[in-house]
Amino acid sequence: MLIPFENLPEESKIWIYQSNRKFSDDEFAAIEKDLKLFVAQWAAHGTSLEASYLLKYNRFIILAVNQEVQMATGCSIDSSVQFIQTLEKKYDVDLLDKMNVTFKLGEHVAHKTLIDFKKMAKDKAVTENIIVFNNLVNSIEEFNESWEVPAMDSWHSRFF
Repeated sequence: MLIPFENLPEESKIWIYQSNRKFSDDEFAAIEKDLKLFVAQWAAHGTSLEASYLLKYNRFIILAVNQEVQMATGCSIDSSVQFIQTLEKKYDVDLLDKMNVTFKLGEHVAHKTLIDFKKMAKDKAVTENIIVFNNLVNSIEEFNESWEVPAMDSWHSRFF
C-alpha cells in the first residue's frame, strides 16, 4: 500500500540505491511512475506492505517500509531487488554496487568508485568536511539525521 513518505514512522526500514550516473528529468519521471506501481502492489506473504519511496538528486531511489504494520520478508525484499535490477537494465545504470561513493561538490553531486574516492582523499582533492551520502542508514530516522553528512561523521572518515 503506497502512502506518502512523510507519513511513515521514523522507525521504518529503508533501502537506498544510488545510480552511477545522474538520471535525466524524463527518466526520473518515468522511474517515479514505475515506483508508484511497484510500491502500490508490494507485499510480503500476500499481505500488502505499508511502503513508500523518495527520489533525490536525480540519482537516488529510496524505498521504505513500515515494519510495525508488516515486516518486509525475504521474498518481498527479493522482489524489490528484482525491480531495481529491471531499472538497471532499462536505463543502463548501476544501482546495486555498494563499492561507490556519492558526495557533494558544491551543488553538484559526484559519483566515484571507492578506489577513486580513497585516492582523492589521499591527494587532498576532498577533505573530511565534504558532504557524503551515507547509504548505510537503515531507518527514516537515520536517513533524516545521518544520510547527508560530513565525511568525518560517517564510515567515509577512515579515508582521511
